[in-house]
Amino acid sequence: MIVIDTHVLIWLSEGSTNLGFKTRALLDEAIKNNLLYVSAISFWEIGMLFSKNRIELNLSLLEYKKSLFRSGLKELPLNSDIAIQAAELEGFHGDPADRIITATMLHTGALLCTADKGILSWCSNSNTQDARK
Repeated sequence: MIVIDTHVLIWLSEGSTNLGFKTRALLDEAIKNNLLYVSAISFWEIGMLFSKNRIELNLSLLEYKKSLFRSGLKELPLNSDIAIQAAELEGFHGDPADRIITATMLHTGALLCTADKGILSWCSNSNTQDARK
């Protein structure tokens, strides 16, 4: 099981070269095996980026989400256990989406694919994949 960070989801959907070769192969294999997941909070984050004109979408956010799910992506909903774990991450920065995504990884035991240096540094002993590699 792989959980992808929001920017990795965007890179994947755009076919961005920001994704490293190893990561792209991992994500392709995960999609093929129905093991690629995203936290529900990522759609809130994408909506916020869109509303601030920091990203462009050719579809409505709802249609964008549906198209990703049709391609094999699965959603991990936010629940109270993840929310509590996110609140209790010691030494982690305050970004709520990053906290929830990281707590989702810890809660599920999944590999987290991210290029976020803060997350990678904090999770240095956890199951992470630098998306740039």
